[in-house]
Amino acid sequence: MDLQWLLNLIHQYGSAALFFALWLGIVGMPIPDELIVMGGGLVASTGLLHTVSAFVMTYLGVVSGLSIGFVVGRRVGAPVLEKLARKKKIGRYFVRAQDLLNSWGEWSLCLSYFLPVVRHLVPYLVGVARMPFRRYALYSYGTGLVWTSVFFLIGYWFGDQVDQIAATVHTYGLYALGIVGVGALVVGLVRFGGRKYTTK
Repeated sequence: MDLQWLLNLIHQYGSAALFFALWLGIVGMPIPDELIVMGGGLVASTGLLHTVSAFVMTYLGVVSGLSIGFVVGRRVGAPVLEKLARKKKIGRYFVRAQDLLNSWGEWSLCLSYFLPVVRHLVPYLVGVARMPFRRYALYSYGTGLVWTSVFFLIGYWFGDQVDQIAATVHTYGLYALGIVGVGALVVGLVRFGGRKYTTK
């Protein structure tokens, strides 16, 4: 599934499509989260969706989807974790998530946002560890706002390249995000500066 699949959903259901596509990400959507968020920015740039409402629904979808993992971890606990960890396709991601948590503790909630699949598993692990919800929200929701803003703006500014950008970030994670994020920031500042100059 690609960007066209997402655009068709948005055309039918509006901003709600962004929310539910991200909210259901924990059960495995056929499209990367990064592409969904950038797709929201792309559609907002065309005027099909109001920019603010599209961003708000996107952000709520991101944090709600990850919060499901946290709640499930607290309610269900280790038995499900052990069962999932034995599955070949997801087991290696559980190892990465656990290593990240062991190395960085609570900060793993921030770092995991930039690691596909792992971002959905770390909230589950801290839920199993009985982290207080307020502490979870402090680390996860703030980082979620930054993460959503970065990819939403990339989609808004570079709409015709979101497929390639999403594939690169999904493959190389933090390294690609750093390059893309800095590039987007530079372009944004140049555009803002040029617009400000022309209005004088």
